[in-house]
Amino acid sequence: MLKTRDILDLINGIAPFEIADSWDNSGLQVGNLEWDVKKVMIGLDLSMPLMNAAIEKKCDLVLTHHPLMIQPEKNIDFGRLPGSAVEAAAKHRISIVSAHTNLDKAKNGLNDFFASKIGLLDTNIFVVDEQSAKRYGQDIGIGRIGSLKSADTFEQIIKQVKENLNLPYLRVIGDLNLLVKTVAICTGSGGSLLNDFLRSDADVYITGDIKYHEARSVELSSKGIIDVGHFGSEHMAIDLLYDK
Repeated sequence: MLKTRDILDLINGIAPFEIADSWDNSGLQVGNLEWDVKKVMIGLDLSMPLMNAAIEKKCDLVLTHHPLMIQPEKNIDFGRLPGSAVEAAAKHRISIVSAHTNLDKAKNGLNDFFASKIGLLDTNIFVVDEQSAKRYGQDIGIGRIGSLKSADTFEQIIKQVKENLNLPYLRVIGDLNLLVKTVAICTGSGGSLLNDFLRSDADVYITGDIKYHEARSVELSSKGIIDVGHFGSEHMAIDLLYDK
């Protein structure tokens, strides 16, 4: 019988927990390493509808991309999240595990999966995590940068991204006639890499949760941004974790 610790070991082999950002809380959120695991529920976020579905389907472990808790909790209130999920997990012996920034950074992880969905070729890591790279002897980091099969206009890239990700709308800024050869991407909220994008050779940056002034700085640089939203860039983590 597999245990919770075995599932953690499997995930660690796919996306080592040690490469997660220091502020992150990937790994076991709630549960017991020795609890048996026969059935797993996978989701993007830990919500009570997801927990209730896991209970209904008699799952033993819930695996999410976003952690149940990132900041330390001063009290556990069973009347609201995260306390309500903690109570449900304890009552029904369901372990909760998250693979967040470790999955973002890992080779063949979420950023690589996102890049492939968009159609990027010859991708490289956008911003290398020097500490993790040194530890593992290979480049590890956040975001990806790559080329397109053929140069195209920004307008055509927008249409391609919208279609490939099956999104009803996008937020964009930039000249629709801009010729695009190189694209940088980052799943989730990519504003922290904006200066890296502006300094890079990339013509367009595809990410989520770009703020107003960040968008304006890109406009002034004569580059382009496609904001697919946080959900739009990460909901595919469910498919990725399922496949892995």
